Amino acid sequence: MTSSPDSPPLAHAGAKAFTTPAVEVLSAEKTYPNGTQALLPVDLTIEEGEFVTLLGPSGCGKSTLLKMVAGLLEPTDGRLHLWRKPVAQLDESGKKMAFVFQSPTLMPWASVQTNVRLPLDLAGVPRQEADARVTEALALVGLAKFANALPRALSGGMQMRVSIARGLVTQPDLLLMDEPFGALDEITRHKLDADLLDLWRKKKLTVIFVTHSIHEAVFLSSRVVMMAARPGRVVEEFRIDAPYPRTADFMVSSEFSRYAKLLQDSLLRASVDTEEAVA
Repeated sequence: MTSSPDSPPLAHAGAKAFTTPAVEVLSAEKTYPNGTQALLPVDLTIEEGEFVTLLGPSGCGKSTLLKMVAGLLEPTDGRLHLWRKPVAQLDESGKKMAFVFQSPTLMPWASVQTNVRLPLDLAGVPRQEADARVTEALALVGLAKFANALPRALSGGMQMRVSIARGLVTQPDLLLMDEPFGALDEITRHKLDADLLDLWRKKKLTVIFVTHSIHEAVFLSSRVVMMAARPGRVVEEFRIDAPYPRTADFMVSSEFSRYAKLLQDSLLRASVDTEEAVA
């Protein structure tokens, strides 16, 4: 894994000095029982407070790597640590993790409030405390007035906000997001991207975000990790050394265009690697 010679130095502009690794992927790889090698050994460290995006062509193992960090998939070999603890022992570190999937996966018969409260109900959190945390989470995602609505009454973007609120209600330190806005129209997607950055800063989260969108990666990330496929592997990484907060003006700036070009060129190289591997 390397940084591009044309990319900016590996530094997060305006951020605090990182001290504690939130995520350590230590030569972790994944081969499925049918022999398909989904991931070559990956080494990746994500510092507390970073916003890291996994980018690459389809089939490069972005979601596989994310699910390994979440403990939803076991590595075939290697290790993954969260705050210096194995993933299964995260509770011992006093930290929490939440996962936001590609689709909202809401219970259609339950209100927004009940959907958001679900992880707290499963954890046995007292109802009064749970309701207070649900109210806070819905306010954070701009859905305070929709607590009693059913999912079918909400737009796609609003349903994703419910899904994000359900993750935030657990008060996580690490937020894992598997291409959550990919099915939304461009205007809604940009709005949710901006709102996500606000939440990241307000709640001091560490975020790992999967996307196929170069523009989304540039706008959101403090660092972008480029992956190639067949088998999946990390090939390059880039610091997006632009200050936060980032606004719509950033997306039409020459600086944004420069970063987008760097990522586009890297993605093309990764795609060529993928095609050569298939051939």
